Amino acid sequence: MSKRLTKRFLTDADKYQCSLSVETQTIAENELRETENSRSQALTALRSWMEQNPKLLTVRLDSNFLLRFLRTKKFSVPMAQEAIERYLLLRQSWGIAFNQLDYKLPVMMELIDLGFIFVSPFKDKCGRRVIIYKPGVFDPYKYTNQDMCRVMGICYETIMEDEENQVRGLVHFADGAGVSFPHLTLFTPREAVRIVKNGERTVPMRHKEIYGVNVHPTIKFALDFGMALISEKIRKRVKLYTSIEDVEIDKSVLPKEYGGVMPMRQMIDLWKEELANKRDTLLMNDKMSVRLEMYSEAAREGAVSALRAGANTCAGADAVGDAMRGLTGNFRKLEVD
Repeated sequence: MSKRLTKRFLTDADKYQCSLSVETQTIAENELRETENSRSQALTALRSWMEQNPKLLTVRLDSNFLLRFLRTKKFSVPMAQEAIERYLLLRQSWGIAFNQLDYKLPVMMELIDLGFIFVSPFKDKCGRRVIIYKPGVFDPYKYTNQDMCRVMGICYETIMEDEENQVRGLVHFADGAGVSFPHLTLFTPREAVRIVKNGERTVPMRHKEIYGVNVHPTIKFALDFGMALISEKIRKRVKLYTSIEDVEIDKSVLPKEYGGVMPMRQMIDLWKEELANKRDTLLMNDKMSVRLEMYSEAAREGAVSALRAGANTCAGADAVGDAMRGLTGNFRKLEVD
């Protein structure tokens, strides 16, 4: 009884009011098996499970939060339950990427103003938002891996509060100009495995298209390593180019510097307005928690058992690590809270 008394709900079990456009509702039904009936039944089942699950301490019950998991799992309630638990465990066991997601923090504001990561105000022809990355502006000697994880977490959590993005999915565009070997020393290979696998399996986002340009040859081995970690489905959506002119994307959604119509500075300012609108929600999410003592050490360490693929994956990561340590004596280690 005492366990149930300590459970808290940050948001109420609201009655869902559909805000999706008619076109998006059609996409949701065709691609995700989402109908008014399936949605209602799934939300009821999830809330009942969350109320009774002794491992969950402080959670959100609002439709917007729960639907992001149901949509990424195509309304499989058991899969959504597993995804929610993994997500909450990840937030708490690896707080550097998920806590204090405040864009007003000085370092976060610096990285956003530099254009490290922001979202275009325009949608592509499929009605999807485009996340733009410029990792080359990230100074690996000034900023930490914690800073990198946190600013990306701010972006992803903000964009997923919008139901249209939950259904239609997202497009990623990265300019690798300026990225070099020192950037790779921010994470150990094992940490990279954890990040990549959690990025695909735990964070509730639909990754529809991924474009990369200006990938420097010196980091190609690291890129190949990362590509080997993601699923075949996502791997097929990754397209790399040597020139921006060759990128098969509607340039109008990109900054003017890449052939679009709006200067990057203006895009970033508009993005900060979106961040301001969701700031309170992201800070509220810090209060979500699970009973860590009810999870194994392995579960707390990996959240999704990122290295469960077996010794081959671990050995491969270790081999890459040995090679990298042979090239640099300043291999940084991630400090896990």
